[in-house]
Amino acid sequence: MSILQIVKYGNPTLTKKAEEIINLDKYIERLAHNMVQTMYAAPGIGLAAPQVNESKRLITVDLSVGENSQNLIILINPELISQEGKLTSEEGCLSVPDINEKVARPSRVIIRGIDLKGNEKTVEAEGLLARVFCHEIDHINGKLFIDHLSLLKKSLIKKKLRKTVQIGKI
Repeated sequence: MSILQIVKYGNPTLTKKAEEIINLDKYIERLAHNMVQTMYAAPGIGLAAPQVNESKRLITVDLSVGENSQNLIILINPELISQEGKLTSEEGCLSVPDINEKVARPSRVIIRGIDLKGNEKTVEAEGLLARVFCHEIDHINGKLFIDHLSLLKKSLIKKKLRKTVQIGKI
């Protein structure tokens, strides 16, 4: 398994809707396992394929950051089935380094996708897990967490990020 490079703000893959995965083959399995290793090495609690420059509808989530293998969730073509409530909390992203902002997300969600064995899986989540699922599903839909902010705040952050990219820090 390999640790992949996480792409940063400004990479066009982050703003495109990712492709649906039709065939669950060795390439997708390897990509998923490499994403898990990359997520743990970052360290992070979620990662979407577009963040490693792969336009695929694939996400990995583990709130324990590898401490408990029972917590690892890998979903292919995940979709948000239902959502309720609202919870505002600080959020960050491996692809948008050094930026943390308060974002409103559903407090409870139901997600459906396919696991690496090809089985349909439904996951009910609340709190932080619901937030991470929403964040990662946003990634496969070409959205970043900063897209949920006010126009003014988003404009200021994008200006700061563009400056950082020009200087070469990202």
